[in-house]
Amino acid sequence: MADQVRTAERARGGRRRAAGAVLAALLCAAGCSAPADEAPDTTARDIRATLDRRAAAVLHHDAAGYAAVVAPDATALRSAQRREIARLADVPLGSWSYELTDLSAHGSDRATADVRLGYRIKGYDGAPVSVDRIVELARDPGDGRWYVTADRAADGGVRQLWEQGDIEVVRGAHSLVLGVGRSRDELDKIAATADEAVPAVSAAWPERWAGRVVVLVPDSVTEMGELLGSPAANYRGIAAVTTGETGGSGKAPADRVIVNPEAYAQLGDFGQRVVLTHETTHVATRKRTSAATPTWLSEGFADWAAYRDQERTAEEIAPELADAVRAGDGPAALPEDEDFAFAGEAGRLAKAYEGGWLACELIAGHWGEAKLFAFYRAVGAHRGRDGAVEEALHEVLGTTPQDFTARWRVYLRDRLG
Repeated sequence: MADQVRTAERARGGRRRAAGAVLAALLCAAGCSAPADEAPDTTARDIRATLDRRAAAVLHHDAAGYAAVVAPDATALRSAQRREIARLADVPLGSWSYELTDLSAHGSDRATADVRLGYRIKGYDGAPVSVDRIVELARDPGDGRWYVTADRAADGGVRQLWEQGDIEVVRGAHSLVLGVGRSRDELDKIAATADEAVPAVSAAWPERWAGRVVVLVPDSVTEMGELLGSPAANYRGIAAVTTGETGGSGKAPADRVIVNPEAYAQLGDFGQRVVLTHETTHVATRKRTSAATPTWLSEGFADWAAYRDQERTAEEIAPELADAVRAGDGPAALPEDEDFAFAGEAGRLAKAYEGGWLACELIAGHWGEAKLFAFYRAVGAHRGRDGAVEEALHEVLGTTPQDFTARWRVYLRDRLG
C-alpha cells in the first residue's frame, strides 16, 4: 500500500508544483521565513556576497570597505562599524567569515539573516571561535545590492571584546593578551605571568598541547559578565575563568582565559601566578575533559598543576577546609558539581576547590603522577557521567569509590588536621 501511495503522489507532482509556486509567491509577497537553503537562490546568494565583502574588509583592515556594506542612510551604524573595525586593527586575525544559517525575507527588499561569525587568531587558535549574530539587511533598488542595516548578538549570545572598546594588544612569548580599558603596564604584567604559566603547565601535563594562551582583560567585572553571558554578580570574587568546549574530538573552538581585573588586582604575585596557571591548565587538558569529567577532578587537577611546584603548606592552600577538618566538620564525600557554583556561598566554593585539589594530590602521591594522568584521561573518555569515575578508579587505580573516599577523608585529616 505504501508503494501505491507514493506512485500516486508522483503522478500528481507536476500539478502540485505549479500550484505550489503560485502559493509560495503569494505568501512571500506578505513576508516569508525559510532556511537559507530554501530561500530564493538569488537573495541568499546576494546576501552571502555582501557578507563575504564584509569579511574581506575585516581581514584587509579596510575600514571604508567595512562601512561600505552598511546601508547609506544608516549613519549611526556606519559610524559604529568604523569604530569597530578600528578596534580590531591590531588583533592578528587569521580568518574571519560569515555563514548564513537562516534567512527570513520580508517582501522583496528586506531580510533578516541568522549568521554564524567564525574568526581565528593567527598563531593561537587551532579552530575558529563561533559567534551567532542576527543581521538585518535592505536591498538598494538602484544597484540591486543588499546592505546591512543592523547587526546584533543572537538571543542568548554574548558581546565580543571589540564591542566594548578599543583593544590593546600585548604579545608575550607564549601568550596574547587583549585588553580594553586597562593600562599597558597592567597588560604587560599579565602577559609576563601567562608566559610563566604556560611552561609550568607543560611540565605538569604530559601530552602535547598548543603551548600558548589567549587572555582577555575587559574593563570591569560587568564587562566580564557580558563576555560570558552571565550576571556580573556571579564573578565578583572570581579572578579568572576559561571558556571553551570540552571533548576529545580535537575540533573544539579555541579557549579564552577571561580575567576579572577587579578580583585579579587584589591578588599578590603568587596568587596571580596560581590563577593563570590554573586557567591555562584547563586550556591544555581541554581535549581530555568531557561531560563525563566531574568538576572536582577538572578543577582539582588544575589546582594540582598550579600548586605542584609551589612552596606552600596544605593549610596555606586549603584554609577553609583546614578549619572545617579541625572543627570535626570535614566533608563526608567528594565535592558535587553544584558546590562549584560561582553564585554560591564563598566558603562552600573554596572548600570544593580545596577538596578537589587534595583528591588529585592524593592520587599523585599514593599512586603516582602517571596514574593521575591516566585516571584523568580514562574518566574523560567515558561515554557519559554515570560510572565514569567508578570504572576509572577500578581500572586505573584498582580501587572503589567507597575506598577512595575513605582514603581521601583520612588524607584530609593527615594534611590539614
